[in-house]
Amino acid sequence: MKKKILITGISGFAGSYLAEYFLTKGNCDLFGTTLSLHNSPNVSKIQNQLTLLEINLLDYEKVVQMIKEVQPDAIYHLAAIASARLSFQNPAETITNNIAAQINILEAVRKQSKDSPAKILIVSSADVYGKVTEEHIPIGEQTPFNPTNPYSVSKIAQDYLALQYYNSYNMHIVRVRPFNHIGPRQAPYFVVPDFAKQIVEIEKKKKEPVLRVGNLDAKRDFTDVRDMVRAYDMLLEKGKPGDVYNIGSENSYTIKSILEKMIAFSSAAIRVEQDPNLMRPSDNPELRCDRTKMQTLTQWKPEISLEQTLKDTLDYWRNIV
Repeated sequence: MKKKILITGISGFAGSYLAEYFLTKGNCDLFGTTLSLHNSPNVSKIQNQLTLLEINLLDYEKVVQMIKEVQPDAIYHLAAIASARLSFQNPAETITNNIAAQINILEAVRKQSKDSPAKILIVSSADVYGKVTEEHIPIGEQTPFNPTNPYSVSKIAQDYLALQYYNSYNMHIVRVRPFNHIGPRQAPYFVVPDFAKQIVEIEKKKKEPVLRVGNLDAKRDFTDVRDMVRAYDMLLEKGKPGDVYNIGSENSYTIKSILEKMIAFSSAAIRVEQDPNLMRPSDNPELRCDRTKMQTLTQWKPEISLEQTLKDTLDYWRNIV
């Protein structure tokens, strides 16, 4: 019997790759939520292989109806307002959206079936750790939270809501805290696609040869999104209900070094200038993953090199700019 899988935010960056992963793996009926059936380019090539559901997850009654109709065996909850930088501009919307949507999903599942409730993966974020002192790097799951933006506060709430529903109702919920994941299709308000888009615009003479940047000193742990979604599947299958797992490469790079690698993949002459408007009110100096817990359980490790991911991202933008 085929397993019914529901991915919230299936038309988003990670959601679309998770969908492709499950379609390649096979033996599942795939469902996914999107805000618009007519504006989901990330899943346009696979749309006839899945059931796309147009729904606002803030509408509780519609979420309940969706869960009742689909009766999923597994839910991967990826839908969220996901930009730390933009969360400073819309803190209330970011926090309200991310918390309320998840409550609606959890409540709908809780009330739907006590006999065989869905397994649920809740995607938190490594951003919950925030400003981490040197003795806590690499970052394990017990590292204290020290949030630096409204997005990270919303993710702490999502993380702990999942824990609360497990504690209160014994629901099969696994939490993950992914570190930065990158690749083609990521929106340009994230650092790597922002650099890629600017580089390609310069290559195609669509903008002056000046690449504008924010903080280049921050260090981040980058994983290809295609590796990340494999980890999501493994952890929902093998993870302990109620538990939480970090996912990352265990390597950190300065944003400056990422930019230098990307510029080296281009033949364009590019000048780099810092833009005060791209600086955050506060930032995390370094986020580097300790994935010992999840790797011991799943034997997962990244398979795609950082250089390959950066090249693929640049080529993606070369095809659409």
